[in-house]
Amino acid sequence: MKIGRLTEVGVTRFALWLDALRVDPTIQPPVELLTDVIASEQLGASVELEPIQLGNRFDAAEYIFNCISTEELPDVESDSGLWAWLSLFFIDTVCPLDMKGGRKPGALARHILEPSNFQRYYRHLLAGPYRIYRAHRDDPRRALALLCQPVSSPGDVVEQLASRQELVTNRGIMGLATKLYVAADTLKVKTGAGGKGGGSARRLSDIIEQFDLTWDLYAATPDELAAVMPSEFAKYLR
Repeated sequence: MKIGRLTEVGVTRFALWLDALRVDPTIQPPVELLTDVIASEQLGASVELEPIQLGNRFDAAEYIFNCISTEELPDVESDSGLWAWLSLFFIDTVCPLDMKGGRKPGALARHILEPSNFQRYYRHLLAGPYRIYRAHRDDPRRALALLCQPVSSPGDVVEQLASRQELVTNRGIMGLATKLYVAADTLKVKTGAGGKGGGSARRLSDIIEQFDLTWDLYAATPDELAAVMPSEFAKYLR
């Protein structure tokens, strides 16, 4: 299907369906909005998308990035209509059916983008990982700490780190977070990384905030940062 965007009418109807899921989780998604002439509009780009199941945040970001990176689409990251359209198109990935045949949409910000609010932008299940992937497009695997999770359940590491733009865009810090919290053999988040204990992502955010007062963190490499981390992080560096 050719990519499009939801109009204001389409976004409203999509949001109403998401809200209705809280009463009846089995209501069928309104996929007709994707092509409805009032609820959607074309982008003027010849991007064709396949209704595939996206594996994790990295896969989702990579697929969307590769599809639209060669097109001249203005303000992609802030186009809330586009991201609402994509959320509906990939609804089985961002809001999958559970064992009882129902869906649990979670907060509206997971599906309807708030482009001017960075504190909530990262919560969008497709735009959030896309922005991270694009920021590290020279080597997106350095940001695996924020991209290795399932699309529909980002988890606490994302919650603790992705809400701060100065962390997300910093190559050294993202490389360090991946070194700390992603298991090299499984490419999944290590046990305990998302908790409140010593060395967790929550603690990393606090430590980086302290370092930022005296160091130029944009000039530091992941290894340089790892070398000065407090001992509580040693268990994740082993």
